[in-house]
Amino acid sequence: MDLAYIPSPSTGVIDLGPIPLRGYAFCIIIGVFVAVWFGNKRWIARGGRAGTVADIAVWAVPFGLVGGRLYHVITDYQLYFSDGENWVDAFKIWQGGLGIWGAIALGAVGAWIGCRRRGIPLPAWADALAPGIALAQACGRWGNWFNQELYGKPTDVPWALKISEGPNRVAGTYHPTFLYESLWCIGVALLVIWADRRFRLGHGRAFALYVAAYCAGRGWIEYMRVDEAHHILGVRLNVWTAGIVFVLAVAYIVISAKVRPGREEIVEPDAVDAEGGDVAGDADGAGDADRDAVSDAAPDTDGDTGHAEDSAAEAPEKNGTAEAAKNG
Repeated sequence: MDLAYIPSPSTGVIDLGPIPLRGYAFCIIIGVFVAVWFGNKRWIARGGRAGTVADIAVWAVPFGLVGGRLYHVITDYQLYFSDGENWVDAFKIWQGGLGIWGAIALGAVGAWIGCRRRGIPLPAWADALAPGIALAQACGRWGNWFNQELYGKPTDVPWALKISEGPNRVAGTYHPTFLYESLWCIGVALLVIWADRRFRLGHGRAFALYVAAYCAGRGWIEYMRVDEAHHILGVRLNVWTAGIVFVLAVAYIVISAKVRPGREEIVEPDAVDAEGGDVAGDADGAGDADRDAVSDAAPDTDGDTGHAEDSAAEAPEKNGTAEAAKNG
């Protein structure tokens, strides 16, 4: 009886005419679209405006890609800067290698810039996007399947992943850790959605829950991987990172719930037009102009009325003066 397994694709690139479509990049792109689409729905449901999530993602996504690549290159520098390696490969992001920790950290910086430009609080935006980020990771992990990388220990379970012979890999069947993490991320997204509806999480707590839940899964999945990694006290670096970030996320949830209970209301400032002008402000300006016009007319009317009243008030004085003159 043949062993059942999950086959790996024969190639990670599909040629669309002169344009090569790489499976890894395609999965990342699909993940970004899913995150923005779902985040937009949640943002609107909380009272925000359509398009705000996408506008801020324009800042967050590039920062996140750079951060994710930097984390990978720094923590696995031997793959690019040791003897016999080509440092130029550090820039070949399509070959795989994005660290989620760096992606979230630097992506948050980009999101902060975007939120400041729109005048909205970063924690509220992060809460809306949290489950979408988890779904994006679920999509992105399939890029590892296309590249036949980041698999686990050898196994003969029916859902084992078949890996072909290639550079730095031995043919065989292994635990599909990319699939485990993809399914875990879907579960994280569902957890955040449920908890957000049940407890009305606010002030960044939905995002912190996503971070904590993801780290909990990443810790045990990381133990199964056999790819080269740095170790500290015999434990893989990413396991340490997952544990530390998990503790920080849980601490944030607890402290934030005491300091800022409840959920903040989303009130977006007026949008800006393409020339940088305040669209709603221009409308307000028009309203101000109308009010100024009314105000300009109002003082004249009031002035006229006032003059009439003054004339009426002066009339007795004049009559009195006339009478006094006659009497005199």
